[in-house]
Amino acid sequence: MQSGKDACGAVASVVSSDNNIHSESGIPGHVVAAIDINTTANQIYRHNFPDTPLWNKTIEGIALDDFNKLSFDMILMSPPCQPFTRIGLQGDISDPRTKSFLYVLDLLPRLHRLPRFILLENVKGFESSAARELLVKTLTGCGYSFQEFMVSPTSVGIPNSRLRYFLIAKMSTSFSTQARSEVRSQARSELPDVFPHFAEADSSEQPTVLSPTCPGSCQSEEEVREGQVLYKLETAADAQRKRSQNQDLSIRQIQDFLEPQREGDLEQHLLPPRTLLRYALLLDIVQPTCRRSVCFTKGYGRYVEGTGSVLQGCTETQMESVFAGLDQVSEEEKVQQLLKLKLRYFTPREVANLMGFPQSFMFPEGVSTLQQYRTLGNSLNVVVVSRLLQLLVS
Repeated sequence: MQSGKDACGAVASVVSSDNNIHSESGIPGHVVAAIDINTTANQIYRHNFPDTPLWNKTIEGIALDDFNKLSFDMILMSPPCQPFTRIGLQGDISDPRTKSFLYVLDLLPRLHRLPRFILLENVKGFESSAARELLVKTLTGCGYSFQEFMVSPTSVGIPNSRLRYFLIAKMSTSFSTQARSEVRSQARSELPDVFPHFAEADSSEQPTVLSPTCPGSCQSEEEVREGQVLYKLETAADAQRKRSQNQDLSIRQIQDFLEPQREGDLEQHLLPPRTLLRYALLLDIVQPTCRRSVCFTKGYGRYVEGTGSVLQGCTETQMESVFAGLDQVSEEEKVQQLLKLKLRYFTPREVANLMGFPQSFMFPEGVSTLQQYRTLGNSLNVVVVSRLLQLLVS
């Protein structure tokens, strides 16, 4: 459940389980209400799920009686992430964008029938926030047992780094400190079954069960590697890390997520010369045989630095030969060298594939490429959430 406002996350729901996630997880159920105020996200959601009730309104604009009428079993929510992001002001609960989340926490104890299950997603940073403390206090007071995780798609064999905070909560019939301890112990024991592909090359990419006494013990990949750039300026440690990631056979190759490209389709996704000239040394470049890519953000396709990896289309050209002495030639020669790599953006469909969306997921006509990137960058990895739901209802 989320209240648009350019929130980080796709349309979320008051559910018996979300549609894409339901299909992936195999958990029976249907969405009784999906809520968001982002018009583009709602347009895409309605196109894919025309029969699902979609409320184009803020969470705090929905009365308690309206929630009680839904009689739902599960809440999936992705509150706006900007108050908790590392690059933002980190306003936490003082940020107006947490208003919808705080309303949910106020509303939850007053529902006629509490939902049996709750799943929440947010960015790295939420686990050490005052908002998280309020969430835990509310859940405990309502009789839920809960567990917190830091999980990336690499844990399910997908070659994309997107480390995120998750909390799953279940209504406890006999709630006690011992019961919470048993839930944490069970979560740790079942984690290898839910996330079988541990990323051996990078401990920060392994699924982590957070301790309530020390929730912020796991550093995000984005935070650890801030400011580190590709190839010509990268350190030996950076190069070794990328080689190790590409040697991790538990992760699938990028080429498994690419769509067939006709020459004409390829052209429109190529990086223009002015972008190559300005940002060549800041690009994270991957090849089809790589087993890694960096997090795709809502700025992908519009901005370059830190928004996601780009794909090397011409693998016959050696990257070393292109970047060697690049800073000692004219701008025209530099562009000609870089063009040999045929660097391109991943298509929206390919980003969706790396986000775990099924092939049945489609964008409606009229949604621009940049709008597609933006919505995907604000979304969740469907496979990761599905695995957590399996753990939640087990």
